[in-house]
Amino acid sequence: MNDKNNLQKKTFIEQSVLLQNLFGNELLKFKFTIEDDDTVIFENEKFLEVMGVLQNNKSLKFETLIDIVAVDYSDYEISEWNSKNANNKGYSRGVKKDSSGRYTYESSKTHFNQPKKRFGVIYNLLSVSSNTRLKVKFYCEDDTNPSLPTATTIWASANWYEREAYDLLGIIFTNHPDLRRLLTDYGFIGHPLRKDFPLIGNVEVNYDLEKQRVVYQPVTIKPRVLIPKVIREVLEKEDKNA
Repeated sequence: MNDKNNLQKKTFIEQSVLLQNLFGNELLKFKFTIEDDDTVIFENEKFLEVMGVLQNNKSLKFETLIDIVAVDYSDYEISEWNSKNANNKGYSRGVKKDSSGRYTYESSKTHFNQPKKRFGVIYNLLSVSSNTRLKVKFYCEDDTNPSLPTATTIWASANWYEREAYDLLGIIFTNHPDLRRLLTDYGFIGHPLRKDFPLIGNVEVNYDLEKQRVVYQPVTIKPRVLIPKVIREVLEKEDKNA
């Protein structure tokens, strides 16, 4: 059995054996779980210690941080579209407008496989010397003000990755040297990849001819629920022949 391709949910003893086979003994002092997709989850209070071991341990040497992926697990594995009951008259979108967007976080549904915490951050690591990749996940304890320590003290490449996660999902990376927005404008309101971000946005941006500059103004678009039509030729023929 190839351990690198079989990091799955097992008992703690089985997980420990797998992790030991992969990375030696030094990581076993930290609490962890292993997901089906070859992702190791550590508790975030040991963030800097875990990351330091992953980079500096001679048998590990994950010297490269490839990417950081931040996730909002609201409505995890729950689809907005009920397409199973589609017919020639179309199908509706299962959304209640509790705010100016799709829903609020408090009113979002839960799934049996949904994580207990709303925000998670996955670090994609690469060991060039051993040609090994690893995904390490940490959950943010506070759903309202999510935060994690910065990884810039370990991998310099984390700088812009963390700025992107802050910009799009509002995750604060403490002690980051320059935590500014990266993709949106500095005056942008909200974090657009959060599940409860309004689909129409919070403000509109227009160019004012008189002022000869870009200005912000309240949103003029009215939020609405779209009902797309599903046209099926077979059903249309049946209706005509009826």
